[in-house]
Amino acid sequence: MPTYIALLRAVNVGGTGKLPMAELRALCEAIGFQDVRTYIASGNVLFRSGKSAAQVKSALEKRLAEYAGKPVGAIVRDGADLARVLAGNPFPQGAPNRVVTIFLDAPPPADTVAKAKHLRDEQIVLGEREIYVHYGDGMADSKLILPAAANGTARNMNTVAKLIELAGAG
Repeated sequence: MPTYIALLRAVNVGGTGKLPMAELRALCEAIGFQDVRTYIASGNVLFRSGKSAAQVKSALEKRLAEYAGKPVGAIVRDGADLARVLAGNPFPQGAPNRVVTIFLDAPPPADTVAKAKHLRDEQIVLGEREIYVHYGDGMADSKLILPAAANGTARNMNTVAKLIELAGAG
């Protein structure tokens, strides 16, 4: 039975996307997922399921919408997917907290970089189903807008590495 990692969009411990991690774990267990664990309060949940990734995504998004009263997106990967993303990091020299992967459900459009707005010192590289961004001076002052990332969710390389470790895929 595979271990999946679900990366939720717009989830945090406060504000508009509030979803306590204890409630996320309970929600996943109610769906029938096994060995449910969360990592930091930003919508990272690991679990085992005999269902396909597409079935897991559908069940999770349905339950999240019921909980939140609005759609909540989830990107579902397995440990091998995340290991591939980490190994494919085109910015290995960058501080891992300044390199993010924006996870998408589909390949990013070829014109992703061309349509970027407010690009300063950020570097962007397209992956298979992700967009890598290196924030040279950090994210705090960045005004970067990537329209292709609207339905994705970002995690820095520290988080990606920890999720791989927790999934036992490292």
